[in-house]
Amino acid sequence: MLYNTLKRLKARGGLTADLTYKIDIFFALGKLSESEYNDLLDIGTESGEAL
Repeated sequence: MLYNTLKRLKARGGLTADLTYKIDIFFALGKLSESEYNDLLDIGTESGEAL
């Protein structure tokens, strides 16, 4: 549920510095999985990056 809420916030207002900070905090507290964190911050989607 938290992931879906953050995904909607990102879609509505873009990835602001404040939202990025909150996503980092939720990940550090274990509220988001690594795959959810990577999806929210678009990590691993750059071309040429090894997975």
